[in-house]
Amino acid sequence: MDGSIVPARVFKTAWFSRAARKARIADTELCAAMRAVMRGQADDLGGGVFKKRLDQNRQRSIIVAKGRRYWVYAYLFAKQDRANITEDELAGFRALADIYAQKHDVEIERELLAKELMEICHGEEAGI
Repeated sequence: MDGSIVPARVFKTAWFSRAARKARIADTELCAAMRAVMRGQADDLGGGVFKKRLDQNRQRSIIVAKGRRYWVYAYLFAKQDRANITEDELAGFRALADIYAQKHDVEIERELLAKELMEICHGEEAGI
């Protein structure tokens, strides 16, 4: 590496995409929320896992971003349905964050082609 800063890329998983569509949460809201997360306006659950409120505080999103190069919206739940994720779920999300911290662009591109991930904002073009 030449030491240059690589802009962050923001994705949502296929599962998250379906859940967000059902909850009517647009990618523009996700990108705006991600800007807030990167300013520290989210709950840091440790191990590269963040919780961010969405949809005028009606929904909660779980974001994994241990390497802070790839930020992935991984899980969405309604505040009215559950208060929080369990410790076991948190451990699973931390493990997922570790996996994404080790990934390279080639692996991410494969996941994009397979539609396992969708890119929703990228670096400076999204204000991130």
